[in-house]
Amino acid sequence: MLLLLMAIVFSFSTCKYSFKDTSPIPVEIVNFRVNYFENKAQYVNTQLSPQITEKLKQKIISTTRLRQTNSDEADYDISGFISQYYTSTISIAGANASGNRLTVGFHLIFKNTKDDTKNFETDLTRTFDYAAGKSLSEIESEKTPDIVRNFTDEIFNKIFSNW
Repeated sequence: MLLLLMAIVFSFSTCKYSFKDTSPIPVEIVNFRVNYFENKAQYVNTQLSPQITEKLKQKIISTTRLRQTNSDEADYDISGFISQYYTSTISIAGANASGNRLTVGFHLIFKNTKDDTKNFETDLTRTFDYAAGKSLSEIESEKTPDIVRNFTDEIFNKIFSNW
């Protein structure tokens, strides 16, 4: 009896799961401009600005129908800057630091020239923990690809998916 009841319940149950873009690109939007992202943090990792700038351009080109332009009349105008880049101690063992954290912040400025109500500015922050025995230069060479990928994805999602 129990088996029959379970069979009936499961035969009528369905599960539907899908992803839907919450903000599709309007038809009137045809191009974009990504301005060079400056590095305004106290400590400057010279690789971050050019890499994030270029990766974002490539991601937009490869995943949307938009064309890149350098015109001041771009439909989507994307700018921003690296606002934070510092390390701090997060754990201590005995009298020594045993863990550190690299904090990277980015200030994003987005302008939609076709619809001013879609303009926004936001701050994005990511942290990367590492063992205190490693130097900052070691961590930079190890974590820079992750930092670039994370910020590129987050900037893209903020603009195109409303995340």
